[in-house]
Amino acid sequence: MHDGTRVIAGECTTVFEGPREREQRGDVLVVVKPDNTVLVHDAEGYQPVAWLTRAESVTIDNGAVTARDGDELLRVVTHEEHGSARYPASNAGVPVRDCPDCAGTLVRARSEVTCTGCDAAYGIPSDAAVTGGRCDDCGLPTLRVERGRAFELCLDRECDSLDDAVTAAFDREWDCPNCDRDLLILRRGGLLAGCEHYPDCDTGFSMPSGVVVGDCDCGLPLFETAGGTRCLDSSCEERG
Repeated sequence: MHDGTRVIAGECTTVFEGPREREQRGDVLVVVKPDNTVLVHDAEGYQPVAWLTRAESVTIDNGAVTARDGDELLRVVTHEEHGSARYPASNAGVPVRDCPDCAGTLVRARSEVTCTGCDAAYGIPSDAAVTGGRCDDCGLPTLRVERGRAFELCLDRECDSLDDAVTAAFDREWDCPNCDRDLLILRRGGLLAGCEHYPDCDTGFSMPSGVVVGDCDCGLPLFETAGGTRCLDSSCEERG
């Protein structure tokens, strides 16, 4: 990994060894990103003429960029350099609010909120909505997440745990439909309601994104989700 983005402009020879094997020469712009992605752009279009994504290794030495990833190799040799520089780089996303720890901005991209100015990064559920609130303890923004009910929690899961909130609300609230023991709220890759009698009873249901609005004819809770009303058991045919 490199600090920031490296940019080299010049007349270069580009050699790629691999499934897109070719050699090219011309005035190009070479971009080396912090995740070891190397892009070579010429005068036209947005598509690079050569690239290697998240290479295993990248070296920059005396105007030559060499990227390797398994059996693939991308090498760019600069014959005449027009300019080169190193620039700061961060994730780009929807602005959330100012970072409380630096002068940067917290931005959301996919299932993560990161800072443009420091190393702060917070993984969040993909369905979470960033609210206008602030955590009373740390000052970070709060999230609204629906798992049986709507919870407003701190962006930092170390400060405010979704698992703890859902457990406090729903642990042992529902009976296992197969053995009448209690369903516990567990983390197994995602949040699920699983039978306390495991492994003798392996009944378990993923907690959907939505709020409980009633009871299914099978006895399990009904959830109102973005896709409509559904039983906790996604395969249930008794919804009523």
